[in-house]
Amino acid sequence: MAKNDNLIVGLDIGTTKTCAIVGEVTEDGISIVGIGSHPSRGLRKGVVVNIESTVESVRKAVEEAELMAGCEITGVYAGIAGSHIKGINSRGIVAIKEKEVRTTDVKRVVDAAQAVAIPSDREVLHIIPQEFIIDDQDGVRDPIGMSGVRLEVKVHIVTAASTSAQNIIKCCNRAGLNVNEVMLEQLAGAEAVLGHDEKELGVVLVDIGGGTTDIALFVNGSVVHTCVLPLGGNHLTNDVAVGLRTPASEAERIKQKYGCVLTSLVQKEETIEVPSVGGRNPRILSRQILSEILEPRVEEIFHLVHQEIVRSGFEDRIAAGMVLTGGCAILEGMPELAEQVFNMPVRRGVPKGVGGLVDVVKSPMYATAVGLVIAGSRSKMDEKIQSSSERKGIAKVSSRMREWLSDIF
Repeated sequence: MAKNDNLIVGLDIGTTKTCAIVGEVTEDGISIVGIGSHPSRGLRKGVVVNIESTVESVRKAVEEAELMAGCEITGVYAGIAGSHIKGINSRGIVAIKEKEVRTTDVKRVVDAAQAVAIPSDREVLHIIPQEFIIDDQDGVRDPIGMSGVRLEVKVHIVTAASTSAQNIIKCCNRAGLNVNEVMLEQLAGAEAVLGHDEKELGVVLVDIGGGTTDIALFVNGSVVHTCVLPLGGNHLTNDVAVGLRTPASEAERIKQKYGCVLTSLVQKEETIEVPSVGGRNPRILSRQILSEILEPRVEEIFHLVHQEIVRSGFEDRIAAGMVLTGGCAILEGMPELAEQVFNMPVRRGVPKGVGGLVDVVKSPMYATAVGLVIAGSRSKMDEKIQSSSERKGIAKVSSRMREWLSDIF
């Protein structure tokens, strides 16, 4: 298989499925050329609990994506989630040395904002600048070249348990992959499903996966709050299995095929066939019973999300409402129930802004993996710009040296 430097691979190692998506960077943007998906066995609530099972899931998903894309995958951008994720807001202030903001000033002020006490068992995943303030002028997005005396920055710092991040990297390495970067899953998902206008107005992204519910809150185009709740679709499946007395695999199938989280949307005469355990005969039950099991659990998840939004202090700044994504967002009645709980506009978020196999990835369950591809391509572009500017700087210094030497000799 051929290697291609223009390929970006997003690897979403989730609690219920591992998904690898291959994107090719073209002149027109990103084109999705390969998809691989395999059930996850070695994760619990977004955290690796069995290395070998996770490696096997990663290997199978990547092999499937390689076959579809007709390429060899060596490096990936991996997602991370789990209740160990913590986000904090911080700020830093420095004096502007040359009375004009340079790249070095921006680096110094971001380093100053990063100087917060972080426990030794945690590591920084992301430092995301929210806004720069020059003297008393706030709301500055790109301060380079502006005049001033004092430069201030507000940042959002995302930290994770070091061991959890290392385990994800270890699993990828054992599957024969290099990890280019580990990214927070809801930030990656936001790249795929949120529009620029939504981020500016204020929006909350809620990614309900199998083991976790990931929250990201955007105000004025920047991340202001991130959080991961240890609740997800597996809890719904477990409730269905206990409530209907059916095996977990059948409970998952019933949830996906017939699940509705708002009882008022289900007709009274609708019925479903429920397999029994221990070889007993299957039973015919009302679909409303299934809905009555699912609705309280989803309401509980939404109430916990609401508490988190209130705790962030930005509850009154979410003018664009809420975007639901992740595998559970597909369930019937999700946006309607969310609108009742949050009293704000809610929509399902599907990946957009990509070409290629759009019809295949046009589902909330692929939002994170597609977002990892988009974020990865942006990160790669930034690296290229940085390395080219460094090369230009070196060339400029060496030409000055040559001039200086020629003047002397």
